[in-house]
Amino acid sequence: MPTKAAKETDELRGLLAEMKALRDDIETKGAELRAEWGAAADKASSRALNLSHYIALRGHDLTDLQYRLAARGLSSLGRSEARVVPALDALITTLRRLTGDTGAPYPAAVVGRLGASELEAEADRMFGKRPKGAPRVRVMATLPTEAATLPELVDSLVVAGMDCARINCAHDDAEAWGQMVAHVREAAGRLERPCKVLMDIAGPKSRVLRVKAPPKTRLMRGDRVVLVDELKEKTKEPIAFSLNFPELVDQLAIGAEVFIDDGKAAARVVSKSVGRAEIEVYAAREKGVRLKPGKGVNFPSTELDLPPLTSKDFRDLDFVAEHADLVGFSFVQRVDDVELLQDHLVARAPKREAHGLVLKIETPLAVRNLPRLILQSAAHNPTAVMIARGDLAVELGFARLTEMQEEILWLCEAAHTPVVWATQVLDNYVRDGVASRAEMTDAAMAQGAECVMLNKGPYLAEGVAFLRDVLARMDRHFAKKFVRFGSLKEWS
Repeated sequence: MPTKAAKETDELRGLLAEMKALRDDIETKGAELRAEWGAAADKASSRALNLSHYIALRGHDLTDLQYRLAARGLSSLGRSEARVVPALDALITTLRRLTGDTGAPYPAAVVGRLGASELEAEADRMFGKRPKGAPRVRVMATLPTEAATLPELVDSLVVAGMDCARINCAHDDAEAWGQMVAHVREAAGRLERPCKVLMDIAGPKSRVLRVKAPPKTRLMRGDRVVLVDELKEKTKEPIAFSLNFPELVDQLAIGAEVFIDDGKAAARVVSKSVGRAEIEVYAAREKGVRLKPGKGVNFPSTELDLPPLTSKDFRDLDFVAEHADLVGFSFVQRVDDVELLQDHLVARAPKREAHGLVLKIETPLAVRNLPRLILQSAAHNPTAVMIARGDLAVELGFARLTEMQEEILWLCEAAHTPVVWATQVLDNYVRDGVASRAEMTDAAMAQGAECVMLNKGPYLAEGVAFLRDVLARMDRHFAKKFVRFGSLKEWS
């Protein structure tokens, strides 16, 4: 009858065989993925290699294996994103030693740090070198219109710790943007503090263009309204509206979802004809939702055919290419979209260093294509990914967003690509000067990213300083997914 020690050795040998088979499978499937990705994977070789290994690894359900490894005090691979194969090799070496191969060599310690080092280097390329003593996660602040005429406002943001100034090209004009950029450059130079300029091109955001409705009309649950490709004076329907992209109306089918004003009203198409779609509201706030020009409209169940760059975007790129350090690409979805933007930036500014590209992930298609989007962008430009949680929540659903924002963080770490955590971070604080408990927790969760974006508001400078304090505190306890066991003073 085998002894207890012999049984344990057999179990360890079984784990070793399992881990070797897993490593072989990841190498094989990773190579297949890279072949599918083609030239972009070749140009972004190191990140493509690890990214392919990570996607292959996560194709397995490893839950039971993780518990069995953890029960023996071994790595459960839960922090292997940035260095998949070295993490597997270190675990395999430990199992080999536990089963008698005492001379089995471990991978060099430096190999295990390579992925994290590449991610840190890319974050420095995107957002500038971190000032000494600053939190690991950078702070991006959206400049209000007043930043064009109030240089002291920009000064206060840089003093508070703004690492990147965001200019939203959906607002203001080239004259105002030029003044904002000049104020950022002047303040950063005088205060000897790096501060990059991100210019966010608007992209094909669908919005309400015109509305026909009685005054003060609010959409309530059960209401029916008509979406038309062109709102004319003789339109008979009592409540109707049109969009800035009229061609979308004929892309909808019966049953398609229509979300209005960031999902504050949710409706479905109940009847359809050429240039016309009747929709019925099935969810709305108790007091209803105003249907007003400019409000965003999302179609989460429909894969829309829209140009990745609008005529306005092409005009804006003339300024952006010359003045921006980073370019935010709204509603990017396909590899061809990235190539198009890259070509236009090079055509407008052929002699300058490549712009950093921030890929704003806002649709299910962008999520599905994320590995390819990253590789295409990184083949030619410093690259980061923004989790644009406003539109993404509407497109995916709020429940799905909770896990997707984490999954994007993990995938980007595997691709050694910095992440910007965005949308409504410390929104109450920036608007009213007082933070809610929920948004403080959200800000703390942002430590898993490399940069956090704040929107504009009267208390923006105070919000930048407050956010840096939160991030510095979280640095004591976390580095990405790695929990730091520093000494806890409260109970000592």
